[in-house]
Parts: sequence; C-alpha cells; structure tokens
Amino acid sequence: MERIFQRKIYQKLIEWKETARGRTAVLVEGARRVGKSTIVERFAQQEYESYIFIDFNKASPSIIALWDDLTDMNRIFLKLQQTYSVTLHERKSVIIFDEVQRCPRARQAIKYLVQDGRYDYIETGSLISIHKNTKDITIPSEEERVTMYPMDYEEFRWALGDTVTVPLLKQMFDNRMPQGNDIVRLRLRDIRLYMLVGGMPQAVNTYLDTNNLSLVDKTKRGIIKLYLEDFQKIDTTGNAERLFVNIPAQLSGNASRYQPYTVISQQTEIKMAELLQDLEQSKTTLFCYHCSDPNVGMSLNKDPGRYKMFLADTGLFVTLCFWDKDYTENIIYDKFLSDKLSANLGYIYENLVAQMLATAGNTLFYYTFPKDSKHNYEIDFLLSRGNKLVPIEVKSSGYRTHKSLDVFSEKFSSRVRDRILLYTKDYQMDGATTCLPIYYTPFL
Repeated sequence: MERIFQRKIYQKLIEWKETARGRTAVLVEGARRVGKSTIVERFAQQEYESYIFIDFNKASPSIIALWDDLTDMNRIFLKLQQTYSVTLHERKSVIIFDEVQRCPRARQAIKYLVQDGRYDYIETGSLISIHKNTKDITIPSEEERVTMYPMDYEEFRWALGDTVTVPLLKQMFDNRMPQGNDIVRLRLRDIRLYMLVGGMPQAVNTYLDTNNLSLVDKTKRGIIKLYLEDFQKIDTTGNAERLFVNIPAQLSGNASRYQPYTVISQQTEIKMAELLQDLEQSKTTLFCYHCSDPNVGMSLNKDPGRYKMFLADTGLFVTLCFWDKDYTENIIYDKFLSDKLSANLGYIYENLVAQMLATAGNTLFYYTFPKDSKHNYEIDFLLSRGNKLVPIEVKSSGYRTHKSLDVFSEKFSSRVRDRILLYTKDYQMDGATTCLPIYYTPFL
C-alpha cells in the first residue's frame, strides 16, 4: 500500500506561499526518491483551487517546445489547460514543473512566468543534472530553493504512528533529565530501527507493509542502483560511482579525510573538483569539511581539499556497508537492532549524527590536530552557536573517554561554549563534558 507521509517541508511550502504571494517560484531540491513529487502534488491539491503537474520525464515534445517562445503567455496557458484538462484560476492555481532539470528552458522561463503574476510555480529537481543542464540558460533570480532530505527521525516516528516520543525527548533534553537505563535502551532500539530502515519513503513503506528488514534492504538496494545509474549517466568513466560506493570503507578506515586517489586513478584537479561537485550537489551525499581554524566563521576557514563524505540517508548507508552481498541477511539486521553486531559500528553512528545535524540545518565541519608524530586528535563535528563553538565527539558504545574533546577545549578554551559527547548511555555530566544519548542530536 502506497502511503503519503507527513513531511515537515509542507510547512515550509505554506510559508513560501504566504510570504512570496507569487513574487517568487520555489525549487524543491533533493535526491531521487526522497518524496519531492509526492509532497509537492499533495500541497497543490490541498492549498490551491486547481493545479497542473508537468512531469518533464514524460512530457510530450509539444510541451517541451512550449518554453522556447515566451512572447505570448496566453498561448502557453491555453495550451497547458487543453493538454492537462485543467482550468487555471488567477492567483488561485499553481503549475508544477516536476524534474525541471529535464527541460532547462522551462526553468529559465520562471523569470517571465513569475513576472506575469497570474499563477504560482513550484519546481522539483533531482541529482546532478539540475546543474549540468544549466550551462546555457539564465538561472532565474525569482527562484527560492528548499532542500528536501530523507525523512528525519521525528517524521519516521510519525510514519510509525508515534507522535509522542520526540516531543518528550525534547523536554528531557531541555531539562537535562536522566531517563533511566530501561528507557534509554528502548529509545536506542528505536533509533537503531531508524538507522536500519532509513528515511526514504519507499523503504519506510516497505517496512510498514511487511515488517521484514530483508525486504526493506531489497528496496534500499533498488534506490542505490538508481543512484549508481544516474552517476554513470553524468560520468561514464565510473569514477563518481566508485567514489560513492566507497564511502563506508573510507569512514571505517578511521582516516582523517576521504582519500579519493585510493579509490580512483589520478585525475586533474579540475576533473576531481567536478566529480566532487557532482557528488555534493546530487544530495545523495553529505560533505563534512575540515575547518583549518576553528572559529565561529568556519565557512571562511573551510579546507575544500580535506573532507569526509557521508550518505544523506543512514538506512542506505547501512545497506551500502554490505554492498558486497547480494542482500543483507535478516540476522545482521536483528543483531544490529539488539546491539549485538560485533563489527565496529562507530562509523554508522557517525553517519547518523551527520544526517541529523544536516537535516536540522547545520553545515558540517570537523577538526583534527596533532597528538604526536603519528596520531591526531579529532573532533567529529563542530557547531557554531552564537559567538562560541560546540565541539562534538561520537561514540558507538557507552564508554566515556573523550580525550580529543578535553584537549580541544583546553586549546581553544575562549572559543568553546559546550563540549558534547554523543554515545549510547543516559544523560550525565562527566566533568565539563555533557554526555548525551545519540538520539538527542537533532536538538543540539
């Protein structure tokens, strides 16, 4: 059964409609299968008297050609109404350009459509081709952009019929209240279920239909294969695909950065920059850049050649970890769910934290500095809060060693507000370090 899930981006579309009042269009960006088309069409159904949904993956040649000549707007609107058998009402209708990257001229036309002022316009775009296909067009300044991520943890709980847990967790976090070991174990099992299923609507739907994690894994493999096909289309050498598939191996190796030349052959700096831009703009990945001077203006000190890569969806990340298998057996999922899988899972929790921080609107940065001639201290994530920093260390187990946090906080004492250890135990203070269960990440 196909379900339409409640998504937070719906409220952002409401805010755009109420504040823009036709003065701008909105482009909903995101990877394939995150639910862009579904939520946009639902928004159109509920918030407008009528709408036209143009899917440029299957639009007719006459609809594609419509945007080459904008001299007669009346002709364009009549053609659309006739083709889609929809009556448009001035200031009460919306036209949706779905997969707009397939028709760059339609995207360029947004400037003039908005100036015309009769209707609202929503665009959706997937993967790299949205910027690959804009070389010869003028990007409209009348276009606002909103990124749609996979379902976050609260949206996932909503899908499971649970509207209580996350607000209660927020109250506990705000009041810094211990929950007790039994409750923490239950909440950690909940978060591990989210890590396994992930936030791709199709995977969540499979879980709700079957309660079978092997079938969920099969669904996720289908999504990953779609991504790999897309990477092949924009990079026939296969290098973009190889960089993507090797993300788990790079993280599990505990290197202080992604090392692309261990994955692909030597490339020119220009070609490597293009590959990395393709991966970052695909929205399937999250880049966490090294900050060369940890301060509140971290973007000013971003090192573009030193980065870590995560998957935008931890559920897909777990499946990619076992990509060498034809499928991931239920026993692996069961052991992970009950916290009995023997493999070092720190990098999976690190991916979860990266996803949660990015979905909450944070730009991802990390920091390393020398420990001795062969080893480094590493701060997994750095957040800027006011005029201070919040360094974060992620642990997949319950132990509370946090030497990197301690040394960093001493080294940059005037810059640090709070030092956070995210781990798999209850809230507690360990000296000046705040130890938090990992499911509190979205509230930081």
